Amino acid sequence: MDLAVVWFVLIAVLWTGYLVLEGFDFGVGMLLSILPRGDSEHREKERRVLINTIGPVWDGNEVWLLTAGGATFAAFPEWYATLFSGFYLPLLLILVALIVRGVAFEYRGKIRDEGWARRCDVAIQVGSWVPAVLWGVAFANLVRGVELDAEHQFVGGFLSLLSPFALLGGLVTLSLFLLHGSVFVALKTDGEIRARARRHASVFGVAALVLAGGWAVWAQVAFSVAWTWVAVVLAAAGLVTTLVANRRGSEGRAFTASAVTIVAAVVLIFGSMYPDVMPAVDPANSLTVHNASSTDYTLTVMTWVAVILTPLVIAYQSWTYWVFRRRLSTTDIPAPAGLSLKKVREAAFGGASSGGSTGRGLTDGSGSGS
Repeated sequence: MDLAVVWFVLIAVLWTGYLVLEGFDFGVGMLLSILPRGDSEHREKERRVLINTIGPVWDGNEVWLLTAGGATFAAFPEWYATLFSGFYLPLLLILVALIVRGVAFEYRGKIRDEGWARRCDVAIQVGSWVPAVLWGVAFANLVRGVELDAEHQFVGGFLSLLSPFALLGGLVTLSLFLLHGSVFVALKTDGEIRARARRHASVFGVAALVLAGGWAVWAQVAFSVAWTWVAVVLAAAGLVTTLVANRRGSEGRAFTASAVTIVAAVVLIFGSMYPDVMPAVDPANSLTVHNASSTDYTLTVMTWVAVILTPLVIAYQSWTYWVFRRRLSTTDIPAPAGLSLKKVREAAFGGASSGGSTGRGLTDGSGSGS
């Protein structure tokens, strides 16, 4: 196995890490409008529980995306160029959604105002729903093949990416992430919200089984190779195990099984693509592992860097999950401690307070947040 093939496999591994970890992040974000119940005060506490389940880890999970993109740029520059130019609009929408979502996570608790929290919740939800669908559309197009010319340039339009197969792929990732997120919430919470998450996981699990099963068989029959039937069977077994374990209240086993389902889906996707990195509708124009790769020297240097640094990154992230492993409930949520919106406006634009008094007012607002 040469280094170009090794890096194709490593990039698949990086995407696996991203989709497994960020998948439940997206699921939790989408559930902000689905799971919380009760009066406005109780719903706010439950939303904060949901956000706190991923608060310590969501930004670390996104590092897998940055690493996958950087590895693609370094190991397969022509794949990177064609992919990011051809998929420019959907990738831009994903990037904007992730930025808006990240800002909302960081600043939601900084201001103590219902309207501000509500707008941040909308940003988190939009920033979760959009990537959850568009990642599936993008990967389905990589399995199906896109319109490339003889110079490996994308010549199709945005609408050419929205085939029935690609749109079904978007629904598949959406349902899988909703299931993955629901099981994660059940694993990380206690009380009413835990039971509610398990009920929703059952519903999303059935939807994922139907949608993913249909898409996987379509992909396997039309675009894939014989050995990836193993991945299809493994994904189906993972979904069934998730449903059974969730019904029995074994959240850890259910979460592991849903993660295995996503891993199997990535194996199906990359196995269907190989030996291409970007299949074309006309196979003669496809970008392959070898005609899109960097030089052997570049790949050798990258390999040594990956061998040295990757175990450290994985160890640190594993430690983070271990530290924040405890379940959460609404009883763990303290009173809001953010600044009042009035004090923020006074500090930014002036108002009743001015000069040095503005600074004192801001400090008082912060101190009275609890």
